Amino acid sequence: MSTQIPELAGIHHVKLPVTDLERSWVWYQSRLGFEQAMEFSDGVEVIGLLLRHPRGGPDLGLWLDPDRAAAAAGFDYFVFGAPNRQALEALAERLTALGERHPGVHPGTAGWVLPHVKDPDGHELRFQCQE
Repeated sequence: MSTQIPELAGIHHVKLPVTDLERSWVWYQSRLGFEQAMEFSDGVEVIGLLLRHPRGGPDLGLWLDPDRAAAAAGFDYFVFGAPNRQALEALAERLTALGERHPGVHPGTAGWVLPHVKDPDGHELRFQCQE
């Protein structure tokens, strides 16, 4: 067995369970700018989508699984990175203009954070920068 630490290269993609694939796809596209890169079918219907952001970050998989989506509501499984505070402020303004509730950008334990953004299934989304 090798004693070397394995080589990794960041996060490839994140996968979220959702109750309504279309509703979630529209939300992530309209609020955050994700674009559809691929869809997955069970042979009868589309059961998953892979989303890609044109300005970086990991890909985001949305998977039709209502029971798991309900169980995951309210927890922040991951945090989106932002390049700086100005980008967080611009995102907060965009979300506010689109009717999304959030507490705004404020100092975090490291840098700045925009917490408590909820997607249509109640998944807790956070955005943070290190500056």
